[in-house]
Amino acid sequence: MQKKKVIAIAGPTASGKTKLSIDIAKKINGEIISADSRLVYKGFNIAAAKPTIEEREGIPHFLIDVVEPEFDYSVADFKKEAEIRIDEICKRGHTPIVVGGTGLYFRILLENYALPKIEGDKNLRADLEKESNETLYEELLKKDPVYARKVHPNNKVRLVRVLEVIRTLNKPFSEACGLKEPEYDVEWIFPKIESREVLYDRINKRVDLMVDSGIVEETKYLLNKHGRIKNLVGTIGYQEIISYLDGKCILEEAVETLKMNTRRYAKRQLTWFRRTPELGVNI
Repeated sequence: MQKKKVIAIAGPTASGKTKLSIDIAKKINGEIISADSRLVYKGFNIAAAKPTIEEREGIPHFLIDVVEPEFDYSVADFKKEAEIRIDEICKRGHTPIVVGGTGLYFRILLENYALPKIEGDKNLRADLEKESNETLYEELLKKDPVYARKVHPNNKVRLVRVLEVIRTLNKPFSEACGLKEPEYDVEWIFPKIESREVLYDRINKRVDLMVDSGIVEETKYLLNKHGRIKNLVGTIGYQEIISYLDGKCILEEAVETLKMNTRRYAKRQLTWFRRTPELGVNI
């Protein structure tokens, strides 16, 4: 049976993925599926660099503004919904274009990694979330040193999910993730970036634009509406502005910290995407 054709545009923040995906979609009758773990949340607009309706230029976009930020949207949720959208787009005779910067979403949806099948344990997850990042990472190093190399020590959401699987199945996560035959015929595209210095300059300019566009006001609004929920205080952009609103720093310091944290995040994204040889990451 012939596999469905999917275009995957994967890259770090501020690399030009949005414009590239829209340009390609116009040429090939494409529809876009977001592979970004923050664009799924309603109200996460400026900090998440969510494309506006005008910026989408009439191209259908999916998996944007899916749930309220109180909801813990998982990679399993993404995979299920993305597969539905891919089927629908293909039935319309159009081409699905998966676009984003969340490496795990691409890996689970388009590569040959299978998700461990376990029932979620809310009590276990709550216990894990009480622990510090350092404690969680130390446990992961002991129980699965192979997978620990793939998780950043500060990525608490991922640490909690992985340890939940490890404790439930009583086996390393790297063993629990079986391999499967890829379901789609994927054409991988990495945006053209002249150098890492150019990327970092784009990031700095994007952060300045976020401030001009009202990220402080957006953060105040979200705090007032949702309170200090983990998906808000744990998101780059909001967490730095919250420090400013709490009086821990002046706005200029918060902005510089936001630029630094975003550059570090982009560096981690590049590291992740180098594991997909088809992307040809060269910076």
